[in-house]
Amino acid sequence: MHIKLYFYVFFVMLSAYTLTGINFDVILKKNKVWEARLLVIILSLIMGYLLTNFIYDFFTLSKII
Repeated sequence: MHIKLYFYVFFVMLSAYTLTGINFDVILKKNKVWEARLLVIILSLIMGYLLTNFIYDFFTLSKII
């Protein structure tokens, strides 16, 4: 179970890093800095969760085969 926690931390940080390459100023209204930061945090958590479950399940299933 500890490895899954490390996966969560790693993929959330990786997702946050990759989301900084997206220009959210075009999508959001002007002077909405906190909303943009909150959007990046939420998207990072979602992407980190999905990536962790995919990679962990992939490794778990590959041990069976």
